[in-house]
Amino acid sequence: LFIPLIATASFADSRADQWIAKARQALGGEAALVALQSIHFKGTLETTQQVPVNPANPKELREETLRLGIDIVFQKPYQQRMILRSDKVVETTALDGYDAWVRRADATNESQWQLTLLDTQQVKRLRANTWENLNFYRDIEKRGGKVEYAGEATVEGRACVKLVFTHDPAIVFTRYFDQATGRLVKTETENGGEIREEGEIVVNGLRFPKKLINKAPSGQVATITFEAVTLNEKFAPADFEVPMLVPN
Repeated sequence: LFIPLIATASFADSRADQWIAKARQALGGEAALVALQSIHFKGTLETTQQVPVNPANPKELREETLRLGIDIVFQKPYQQRMILRSDKVVETTALDGYDAWVRRADATNESQWQLTLLDTQQVKRLRANTWENLNFYRDIEKRGGKVEYAGEATVEGRACVKLVFTHDPAIVFTRYFDQATGRLVKTETENGGEIREEGEIVVNGLRFPKKLINKAPSGQVATITFEAVTLNEKFAPADFEVPMLVPN
């Protein structure tokens, strides 16, 4: 009874590896991916928010478009920094190994700011997100996760394969890859969110999306449009370290 089960599991792992290899080739190939140490994205984020129509009646709301400048850095092994900027607030979220934090500053006076340290699960999610953006599907097992081949599926008329990347029981990315090309078609998160990519920017032979469309479980959509992608910049430790509450 055990022999078929072992064989089946091995076959499933083999298929996952084969599709990961095809997906990595579609992105630009092994040499360029292995050489990648950091990615720096710059662009804009557009979403909607509900705002009161009348301050005297907070329940009466209207939908308003919100546009923010966005600057994202990922650096191996586990450093991330995302800066969102409006005309009122500058919000920085960062990961430095096992430390993560959010700093909110007044856009007109950045010396006025507040700091929040993130909890263990939030740190785990940022670490998983950083790994996903720098390692391109391969070797999740080395960080204690697993990838599973989950069969075939049709997404918007395209024949796809489905791979499930589990970092933690509460952090799971289900990805659909085009069978013909190996290109990523859609990503689903464990909470019902959905991420799609549109267009492409090619940098040093590697393909990155021009747009990321994030649909939350609530249905709210946030679209990030990238204007520039820079590879292998070297970022200083201070770019990610927890800010000191009292300067030296």
